[in-house]
Amino acid sequence: MTFVITEPCLGTCDTSCVEVCPVDCIHGPLSVEEIHELQANGEDEKLEDVQLYIDPIICIDCGACEPECPVEAIFPSEEAVPDKWKNYIDKNADFFA
Repeated sequence: MTFVITEPCLGTCDTSCVEVCPVDCIHGPLSVEEIHELQANGEDEKLEDVQLYIDPIICIDCGACEPECPVEAIFPSEEAVPDKWKNYIDKNADFFA
């Protein structure tokens, strides 16, 4: 697997990573527009269980997303994911299954 988004994204859904992705491989259960609308309306509680995911088939491993993440939720490989967040590897893969 390529880059993995982990727990710090959960509920935060800062979409800076989406904006810099050259191949549009970062998605979630809500569109960027829906996320921005909820945030603008102060409805952050509706994002509590929402996070973004990186499509391992589309991702070109450019790394543009990682430095853009303000909560440091993105890791460049499965091996780089801290043990406490290893379950996010499967979560990410399952989202695109």
